[in-house]
Amino acid sequence: MANLAGKTLFITGASRGIGKEIALRAARDGANIAVIAKTDEPHPKLPGTIHSTVAEIDAAGGKGLALKTDIREEDQIAAAVAKTVETFGGIDILINNASAINLTPTLQTPMKRFDLMHQVNTRASFACAQACLPHLLKSDNPHILTMSPPPNLSPQWFANHTAYTISKYGMSLVTLGLAAEFADEGVAVNSLWPVTVIETAALNMIPGLEQGRARKPEIIADAAHAILTAPSREVTGGFFTDEAVLEAIGITDFEQYNLTPGKSPYPDFFLELDRNGKNDPQVAKLLEKLGRFHKAA
Repeated sequence: MANLAGKTLFITGASRGIGKEIALRAARDGANIAVIAKTDEPHPKLPGTIHSTVAEIDAAGGKGLALKTDIREEDQIAAAVAKTVETFGGIDILINNASAINLTPTLQTPMKRFDLMHQVNTRASFACAQACLPHLLKSDNPHILTMSPPPNLSPQWFANHTAYTISKYGMSLVTLGLAAEFADEGVAVNSLWPVTVIETAALNMIPGLEQGRARKPEIIADAAHAILTAPSREVTGGFFTDEAVLEAIGITDFEQYNLTPGKSPYPDFFLELDRNGKNDPQVAKLLEKLGRFHKAA
């Protein structure tokens, strides 16, 4: 089976939630993981720190490195990249997972929150890629994977939270641009997005949701693993959903990921009725390649 043994991952927002689960999935393969986040002391309202995540990574069979980093500051990103390379000898994979969310309409969105979302979401995704790329270019199977939705200019995704939507689509445009720019160099650049609401700290930011109607972050981790173990020159430029990726590699039982057995999760934002995204011809071709690779592996 394809795995991430010996690979080095640089994961932003890895102290909890989806970033942590991606890290633990890679750790079970024996990967090295730089845990990039600001939380180095226990938070009164949020679970996990960079140190507790590293302890779990080490226990799972990987090697963790806790790096307190504010990804709004490029000098801190540069220092974290340098320490990762010094410790593990390089970087094979960048996961742009960290994200700031504020689902407010325009008149209720302070510019301070607008700036935070754009600094953490769009700007930091670009800055982390820029800092990691010199090392990714030396890897034999380099990947950048960003947690952002397929670009979609339908007004419904802007009407209630324009500022947040622009910042998330900014992340997606980073994927679009870098995939084209670095295709000839063999760096895979893709985005991944959930079909349903995922149980994370951000879930509490969404008003009116019934508790328990979500999926565990493990579904994103399993889908990410399938993308990151694929050949970088063959699977790039895709805006994937978790369900579509897992179906491509033969996993169709999504009930196992439900937070509450028998309770259907809410659909996530930014996806049309074709929630898997498989009607996009480019994505369909990439999913076919992904499925062929994993069946052969």
